[in-house]
Amino acid sequence: MSLTLANRLFIALQHLIPQRWLSERMYRLARIQWRPLKTLIIHNFARIYQIDMRLAQEPDLDAYPSFNAFFTRALRPDARPLDPDPAAILCPVDGAISQIGTIDAGRLIQAKGHDYSVESLLGLAPGELHPFDGGRFATIYLSPRDYHRIHMPLNGRLDQMVHVPGQLFSVNGVTAAGVPDLFARNERLVCRFETEAGPMALILVGAIFVGGIETVWAGEITPPHSGLEPKRWDYEVDAQCIRLARGEEMGRFNLGSTVILLLPPGHAEWAPGLAPGAVVQLGQRLGTHAPAGASG
Repeated sequence: MSLTLANRLFIALQHLIPQRWLSERMYRLARIQWRPLKTLIIHNFARIYQIDMRLAQEPDLDAYPSFNAFFTRALRPDARPLDPDPAAILCPVDGAISQIGTIDAGRLIQAKGHDYSVESLLGLAPGELHPFDGGRFATIYLSPRDYHRIHMPLNGRLDQMVHVPGQLFSVNGVTAAGVPDLFARNERLVCRFETEAGPMALILVGAIFVGGIETVWAGEITPPHSGLEPKRWDYEVDAQCIRLARGEEMGRFNLGSTVILLLPPGHAEWAPGLAPGAVVQLGQRLGTHAPAGASG
């Protein structure tokens, strides 16, 4: 993407504004339950972004107690059918593909002319090993009009969760093209699972005005947007371990952001035709996988 003067000014402004302060104010505004204000916000948002409430489990805009409740609304059970093939890797969200491909020499493509390391994305210590070099990655951008719950691409057992503090730049195409290492600089939540295709990581990337990231097992992780060091939770493999089925909800965003899916080498292939800009929906086939014990 060639950056215009307006694009460059937009990026420069993001370096100057108080990102955390604005995101924390948005967090509070989104949870106000005073009827006149929350009704005004919800109705205007639905009109501007042309939200199809026929897909929602609760189609009545006035039934939502706050903007956040509306924004993270559940869909009808039949709104997003899952690909029935058990070998299919499901798309975890509604959105648009920013980038998709192979992790080459430990690096992922961010935008044309920009790449970044898996090591930095996962918040690893220098030299710390990971299982994704040579594997597959998909970066999916969620716009404000999209469904904002994140679901499992595969059956998985939760191994680890890491909250990595960082900046809160916008994650749209303009910023991705103009801010080096964007996804490794922004605040993010790294969730690592063991699946039938081997290790899998789902990275929930924060952004400006994304006042909350949460998971179904731990609740809200952000805010507060505080601390300088990553915080890590390791989950034991026992009778009480956390297992989630393919298609099951694993987390959600408050306002738009990005999800990055990582898979190991030799066990996943993306479906033909998927490319940057492609619109995708929760439950559709992103690709196929072979069992982790299979060769190839």
